Amino acid sequence: MSIERVVINSSPLITLFKSQLAFLLPQLFTEILVPEAVWEEVVGVDKTDAASSELPTASWVTRIQISEIDSEIAAWGLGAGESEVLSIVLERPNYHALIDDLAARRCARSLEIPHLGSCGTIVLAKCRELITSISSPIERLRDAGLWLSEDLVSRLKQQAGELE
Repeated sequence: MSIERVVINSSPLITLFKSQLAFLLPQLFTEILVPEAVWEEVVGVDKTDAASSELPTASWVTRIQISEIDSEIAAWGLGAGESEVLSIVLERPNYHALIDDLAARRCARSLEIPHLGSCGTIVLAKCRELITSISSPIERLRDAGLWLSEDLVSRLKQQAGELE
């Protein structure tokens, strides 16, 4: 299945901006929605990180508000951003959730909501030949604060065709 439209949560936004990899997002996806709760979390008052300063001027994002959180998602007790992301994707089956939070990913799997994370975005960029290797971007994600086990990195390299 081709991934063209995403609804993105704050962790991938922050991590991708901090690692200077956010430029890949508009090259990978034709539509990138940012729910209001995510926008507020990223751009909130007195923040000076890359995401909070660059997101408001990013022409490739569409800020979106929703009226309510889906009850099945609300039952998971996730954060406001994750809940909004998953609720939007649940209503729009041709979208994928871009989430890193483990509980949110479990919720997505449980409700069969298509999703990927920051690392999946890097693998997708490699598959679409936007980058030549995932090694450096993975290290940049780690340097930006995303914890990745060696086992996960090995699986990602295998998915990207960089390990036999």
